[in-house]
Amino acid sequence: MSENLSLDQPNQPSAQTRRKVLIASLVGTSVEWYDFFIYGSATALIFAPQFFPSVDPLAGTLAAFATFAVGFLARPLGGIIMGHYGDRVGRKSMLVFSMLLMGIGTVAIGLLPNYAAIGMWAPVLLVFFRLIQGVGVGGEWGGAVLMAVEYSPANRRALYGAFPQMGLPIGIIGANVVFMIMTNMLDKAAFAAWGWRVPFLFSAVLVMIALYIRLKVEDSPAFKNIQRTETVAKTPLLDLFKNHTGTVLLAGIVSIAPPAIGYMYSVWMLSHRVNLGGNGGIPQNVMLGLILWGAVCHLVTVALGAVLADKFTQKKVFLYGAGLLAVSAFPFFWLVDSANWLNIAIAFAVILLAQSLMAGPQAALIAELFPAEVRYSGASVAYQIGSILGGGFMPLIATGLFAAYHASWPIATYLLIMGVVSFAAMAFLKVGTYRASSDAVSSPVAESAETVR
Repeated sequence: MSENLSLDQPNQPSAQTRRKVLIASLVGTSVEWYDFFIYGSATALIFAPQFFPSVDPLAGTLAAFATFAVGFLARPLGGIIMGHYGDRVGRKSMLVFSMLLMGIGTVAIGLLPNYAAIGMWAPVLLVFFRLIQGVGVGGEWGGAVLMAVEYSPANRRALYGAFPQMGLPIGIIGANVVFMIMTNMLDKAAFAAWGWRVPFLFSAVLVMIALYIRLKVEDSPAFKNIQRTETVAKTPLLDLFKNHTGTVLLAGIVSIAPPAIGYMYSVWMLSHRVNLGGNGGIPQNVMLGLILWGAVCHLVTVALGAVLADKFTQKKVFLYGAGLLAVSAFPFFWLVDSANWLNIAIAFAVILLAQSLMAGPQAALIAELFPAEVRYSGASVAYQIGSILGGGFMPLIATGLFAAYHASWPIATYLLIMGVVSFAAMAFLKVGTYRASSDAVSSPVAESAETVR
C-alpha cells in the first residue's frame, strides 16, 4: 500500500489553512523561546551581581546558572500538565495557556526588585518566576509541533515539524539583538540599574501579538478526529506510561544532544568569552555577534535538516547529525580556544549543522512515535527529558568543568558523549509507528500501511 493512503481522505486542510498553522506555530514558538533565552542572556550578563551579590564572582555565576537550570526542572511538569489536557481538550487551548504562563513569568522577572532592594526575597522570587517560565515552555513544544505535524501532507512532515524548531534560533536572535541594543545604548551603570529589564518587559507586546495569531487557528484535524470517533483518552498520561514507557524513555535519550549544543553556544559561550585569549577575553559585543551568526546558521540548517529528512528518512538524517557532533566536539573547542572570531564562526557553523541534522527531523520523528490519543503527552514528556539531561544543566556543568580543569577538553568530552548517547538511542528506536497524518491518525487502516523507517 502507498504510504500516503492515510491522507486519501475527504476534508483535507486547505493550503491557506496550513500556512496559517505554520505561521502560528513559528511566531508562537519564537516568542516563547525569546522569553526563555532572554533569561539565559541575562544570566550570563547581569543576574549574578543583581541577585547573588554576596558571593564571589565564580560562585555568583554558578548560582545564576543554577536558576537557569531550574527552568528545565519545571519543564516536565508543564509537559505533563499540558500534555494531559492537550490530549483531553485540544492542542490549541494548551498553546494559548502556555503562552500566557510564559508571558506572565517573563514580565514579572522584568519588574522584580534586586537583592539590594528586597534581600533574599529577590533570588527566591527569581526562582519562582523561572519555574513559571519552565512550566510554560514545557507545554509549548509538544503542542506547537503537533499542530504543525498533524496538519502536514505526508511528504513534508519533517519540514512542517521544523517550523516550531525554527522558533528556537529566531528566539535566540531576538534575545541577543535586544541585549546588544541595550548594552550599546546604555553605559554599564544604566544597564545594571534598569536597562536589563527592557527585554523582559518587551515580551508583553510580543505575547499579545502571538496570542492574537494563535486564537485565529482551529485545532488540529487529528484531535478533531479522535473527538469525532469518541476515542479521547480519559487518562492519557497513565495510558502513555502503561503502553509506551520504553518509547518515551528512549525518545528522551535520543533528544539530549540537540539542546546540549543549543545552550552551549547560545548561553554558556556568553560567559565563557572571558576565559578566551587572555586580557579579559573576547569582547562582549563580539561574542553576541558570533551567537547571532550561530543562530542564523541554526535557522537555515534546521530547514535543511528537515528537507533532507523528508527525502532520506528522519532516522538516517538524525544519525548523521549525532555522528557529526561526536567527531566535531574536540575540533570545535580547538577552534574556539584560538580566540579568533573567524575560527569561532566556523566552529559554530559546523556544530550547528550537527545540531540541525538532529533537530530538523526531531519534531516529526517524535510525534510519529505515539498514537494521537496520547501524542501530546508522549511528545512533551520525551522532549523535556532530553532538554533536562542535555540542555538544562549544560551551562552549569560546563562552567564547573572549566573551573575545575582550566581547560576545554572535559567539556569537549561531555559533548562527544552526548552525541554518542543520542546516536546509540536512535539506532535502537523504531520510528514511524504512528503516522501523524492530518485526517486518519492512528486508524487501523492507516497504521497497517506504514513502514518502520
